[in-house]
Amino acid sequence: MRLAEMGAAVALADVDEAGLMETAAALGAKQAAVTTHAVDVADEGAVQAFAADVVARHGRVTLLINNAGVSLFGTFEELSVEDLRWLMGVNFWGVVYGMKYFLPVLKREKRGHIVNLSSVFGIIAPAGHSAYAASKFGVRGVSEAVRHELAGTNVGLSVVHPAGVRTSIARKARLGATAPVEKRDVGIAELDRLAKSSPAEAAERILRGVERGEPRILVGGNAWKIDWAQRLMPATYWKLMMKVYGLREG
Repeated sequence: MRLAEMGAAVALADVDEAGLMETAAALGAKQAAVTTHAVDVADEGAVQAFAADVVARHGRVTLLINNAGVSLFGTFEELSVEDLRWLMGVNFWGVVYGMKYFLPVLKREKRGHIVNLSSVFGIIAPAGHSAYAASKFGVRGVSEAVRHELAGTNVGLSVVHPAGVRTSIARKARLGATAPVEKRDVGIAELDRLAKSSPAEAAERILRGVERGEPRILVGGNAWKIDWAQRLMPATYWKLMMKVYGLREG
């Protein structure tokens, strides 16, 4: 929404067509040139076609934001291999496909930028979130490597580590194959308690970081605290996290 308010043409993509239309409608009078695209980012062919469609309809791309994300409740033992494949398909491969098929388009411009959404769970690995942490550490890793490869080119890259943004990701999370049902309620309550930033605040922070060319964008005060805790106590930060934030062991 913030980009549309600034007059930018926007190509919105989501696997949820109803939600996609709702987002487009919410732009209302703020719309510049807005197109909607039903895309499953875990499907390589769909992302490739999406990139071609955006170019055909908009003519150019200067900013790519890879922010699709899903979550799972359950310990590693409670997740099936299929659970892991599903989450990695969206959270990790969706980012990889987005970069792969939009980077050549971004390189045509005088200046382009990629924004990849990781998480504070790409800095620390909480108990009960093994799949999510794996995907977000993966996003962080590939983003940092690609950023180094793009040094000196016309394309910049920022990796974003939000801490507790009030979105619907927890309520839409899947339950691991053998995880008890009550784990969903506990997980939702825990994430609701820790979510301090609104989506609008997070978007504003991210765009400010892009304007400044920040390679690493931390969103929310807790993100800075968590980052420092991991740096100071790389092997034992989880004990501190449980004490300070009341997090559970699994």
